[in-house]
Amino acid sequence: MHADFRSLPADPASAAALADQGLRYELVGDDEGRQDAFSQAVARGFHGGAPDEQALVEMRESSRERRAIGVWDDSAAEPLIPIATVDSWPTPLRVPGGRDLEAWAISVVTVAPTHRRRGIARGLLEGELRAAVANGTPLAILTVSESTIYGRYGFGPATWSAELAIDTKRARWVGPTPAGRVQLVSREAIRDAALGIEERARAAGGIPTWRGHWDRQLGLRRSEASKSADIRAVRYDDEAGEPRGFAAYRVKDAGADFTRHPVEVIDLVAATADAYAALWRYLLELDLVHEVVAHQRSVDEPVTWMVSDARAVRTRSVTDHLWARILDVPRCLEGRTWQRSGRLVLDVADNLDLAGGRFALEVDEAGAARVTATDEAPDLTLGVAALSSALLGGASPIALAAAGRLEGDAAAVERLHGMAVTPVPPCLGFWF
Repeated sequence: MHADFRSLPADPASAAALADQGLRYELVGDDEGRQDAFSQAVARGFHGGAPDEQALVEMRESSRERRAIGVWDDSAAEPLIPIATVDSWPTPLRVPGGRDLEAWAISVVTVAPTHRRRGIARGLLEGELRAAVANGTPLAILTVSESTIYGRYGFGPATWSAELAIDTKRARWVGPTPAGRVQLVSREAIRDAALGIEERARAAGGIPTWRGHWDRQLGLRRSEASKSADIRAVRYDDEAGEPRGFAAYRVKDAGADFTRHPVEVIDLVAATADAYAALWRYLLELDLVHEVVAHQRSVDEPVTWMVSDARAVRTRSVTDHLWARILDVPRCLEGRTWQRSGRLVLDVADNLDLAGGRFALEVDEAGAARVTATDEAPDLTLGVAALSSALLGGASPIALAAAGRLEGDAAAVERLHGMAVTPVPPCLGFWF
């Protein structure tokens, strides 16, 4: 692993490819002017408003923890603002079995609309994958706004998220009644407790959050104060008075009927089953509310079984969320716990030649894997994107085979399914 990932040099292959077009591919570095220009380009790339001075100060604070790359066009009308951006950082990713695997998180991938179709995104993504390999990181991850882009670089969807809409008039509570208590608290109090609670709650598919994330979620950034005064927060404390979960939400305008307020759940994080039940009950029993909407939830939420009428809980959408890209097959497959013992030979194709090969996967009775290179005949043949989708236990190898993403006889496919798929789907509850 590199001593300081932020000082890894800009990828020379991407730099050379973009230089052929008269573009500069460079680390942003510590210069505040370049950091501010980078932030302006990111806001533009995601159709956000131009950040004011306070917003730029806040963005500088978060940029210090990441490795930022920009692409500049010196012939552009505003040559100091990059025409493409990406940033990244190594982070622990929770995998099945409760262990962490180091991952290279990639974010803010943008290309200016004036510079489309010139291979700039390819330079950004392939440069990040090579930087991750240089850092000794076995896996890359990202959340995507455009799902059609990343498969060509070996990424596959590894977690899915749901948007729930719950009709509170039909959702009479029949779930547990925890012995602790739900307390109304300030948003600042939630932020101070959030990192510890979130870490205890983190399950497969989750990465650690950071203070700036909660400042944004809870509306505590000075630049966003005028838009966040309506955010409310509650915390669940167990019988001993220990904080075990929290929820942040806003009650939205009811229109003409004051009894029909919709509630938007900004976040609900629970480190225990009691905290989960107590927080959901609090939200569903709010007075003068007719609907509770929550985003980035698991595709298998227990709250569906905690109300008298399961039809009160509607899944309005399910979408891919976290995408993963294996860069070191043995380290990734050995990093998780498997559901069953078994042995399979996998032939893994990788068109970027970063992680392909033929590997024997041997899992013992405890779910521990040993992975070795082999020249044996393969039981299954698949691309690195399909294997990356299956890594966290949320993708069905049977479905992947039916879709043509995995080839092998039915018995081998079913064996991998039984070994890989976890009882609880992996989930990441936020965008990065």
